[in-house]
Amino acid sequence: MDNGSLNITVLIAGRPYPLKIKASDEQVIQNLVKGINDKINTFQNTYPQKDKQDCLAMGILTYAVELQKAKQTGQNSAIDEQLDSLNNLLDLALSSSS
Repeated sequence: MDNGSLNITVLIAGRPYPLKIKASDEQVIQNLVKGINDKINTFQNTYPQKDKQDCLAMGILTYAVELQKAKQTGQNSAIDEQLDSLNNLLDLALSSSS
């Protein structure tokens, strides 16, 4: 493992995803994971008939729409960083689950 990288496991919708990340990205990723899980929980409480996969998809889509809207209103640098981190998190999660 590099000095600048960490191996962490994040839980999204109750499932563990092991990730290898830059140490400097850890807080951003933890904040994204919390935001995603909060949105999933909101959808689960609002739509109890939906399964967890549906709530996950709706939560991530909502999160991405909010970030895109904020980006369009001129909050570029912070939003770009969040979108990049979210994209990296999704890439890492998908590559570690295959």
